[in-house]
Amino acid sequence: MRLKKGDLVRVIAGTDKGKEGKVLSVDRKTNRVIVEGVNMITKHVKPSAVNQGGMIHQEAAVSASNVMYVHKGETTRLGVEVKMEERNGRQKAVRYRVAKSTGEIID
Repeated sequence: MRLKKGDLVRVIAGTDKGKEGKVLSVDRKTNRVIVEGVNMITKHVKPSAVNQGGMIHQEAAVSASNVMYVHKGETTRLGVEVKMEERNGRQKAVRYRVAKSTGEIID
C-alpha cells in the first residue's frame, strides 16, 4: 500500500463514492484506511470522568482498494521510482512515490 497519513484521496466505491478527504490513519496489516468525513458511524459511549457519554459520530475504516490518491485534482494510481543518489560520498538507492498518470514525483 502506497498511501500515507495526510494524503488527499477520493472514494471510488461504496456508499460514500465521490467524497474526498484526508487520510487520518493507515492500517497496513488489514489494508484499511480511515478517511476524514467518510464512512461515518454512530458510537454509543458510556459516561466517565472525562466525558458525559451519549452518541458520537466518527469515521470507520474503509478498504484501501476503495480509495484513490488525488494529484492536482485528478485521481491517479501510485507507483515507486528508485533513483540512485549520492549521499555522504556514497551511492544510495532512494525511493520516491510517483503519480502514474503524469509521472511526477509526489514526495
